[in-house]
Amino acid sequence: MFNHDNESLEAIRDGVRSLCLNFDDSYWRGVDERREFPEAFVDALTEAGWLAAMIPEEYGGSGLGLTEASVILEEVNRCGGNSGTVHGQMYNMFTLLRHGSETQKREYLPKIAAGELRLQSMAVTEPTTGTDTTKIKTTAVRKGDKYVINGQKVWISRVQHSDLMILLARTTPLDKVERKSLGMSIFLIDLHQAIGNGLSVQPIANMVNHETNELFFDDLEIPADNLIGEEGMGFRYILDGLNAERALIAAECIGDGRWFIQKASNYARDREVFGRPIGKNQGVQFPIAEAHIDVEAADLMRWRACYEYDSGQPVGASANMAKYLAAEASWKAANVCLQTHGGFGFAAEYDVERKFRETRLYQVAPISTNLILSYVAEHLLDLPRSF
Repeated sequence: MFNHDNESLEAIRDGVRSLCLNFDDSYWRGVDERREFPEAFVDALTEAGWLAAMIPEEYGGSGLGLTEASVILEEVNRCGGNSGTVHGQMYNMFTLLRHGSETQKREYLPKIAAGELRLQSMAVTEPTTGTDTTKIKTTAVRKGDKYVINGQKVWISRVQHSDLMILLARTTPLDKVERKSLGMSIFLIDLHQAIGNGLSVQPIANMVNHETNELFFDDLEIPADNLIGEEGMGFRYILDGLNAERALIAAECIGDGRWFIQKASNYARDREVFGRPIGKNQGVQFPIAEAHIDVEAADLMRWRACYEYDSGQPVGASANMAKYLAAEASWKAANVCLQTHGGFGFAAEYDVERKFRETRLYQVAPISTNLILSYVAEHLLDLPRSF
């Protein structure tokens, strides 16, 4: 329907599934219990080349598109893993690929493709602005051949397990620009040089085993050459990465949804109460069937969003709707799976409660469902802006 090569996508699925066999539920359960970062899994995925899939061949990657990237992340979650530990490199890559200079791409992309560098982190959100990105207060002031950065970011993931970070900062004060979306710029931050030299990192304990942090910038100096693209155009640039992110998150949620549905179906077939499998009861099987239908419907919007992105079409609407539908579907499937398991769904050994927590995140981040509804109302239905 959307002109993708099913045979190639199946080969990707098979390859990712084969790798994930070495990282089963017990591996992820242990990582979650110890609140650890899955270093072994990330290393294996990197060494197999999956995290370099979208890097063009001339820079050492496979030259694949968002469609293929979405399948990689979907399969990780469908196998019981957590793509949230690696997805940052996927969508951060697009900002560098589409807007970085040739010098920047030749400097960083081959090293990322070879696994020598990780680009897992993007710093946009701030404590006082949340999703109102144009109101960010972090500033980058040009002084000679450097920029000096001051400000604060929050909910910035994988900083402690990344070498590079993409940063959005205001280079022109909000009251000095014609439109509030102007005057922000994108920078590539070398975290090894920055941490302890103007950048401090404060981890945030959270209900999902995501390594996420609050960042404090205090006169951090970076080379002016670290600017990506044109100064003041960063908001437009960041949207490329954010639209890719939403399509990829949709794929992750679809992977989660299929994991929950399979888990619930297996348990409903095997669990006997009152002398019969509980899956024989329509009160059990109908909710599972409804969840399956919702996941399959969301999957169609995922393919549409990826197709539009890869073919260079406007993708904002489809990416937002795909993320909305998939997050809703995975959360519905999570609740159905937990309910099907009854009390055992709360037991860590069944892995349902872990995946339940993981997929709940996507109702809130990387963009809340309410913001997507506002986007659709304003941009697709021509309703008055609500904020």
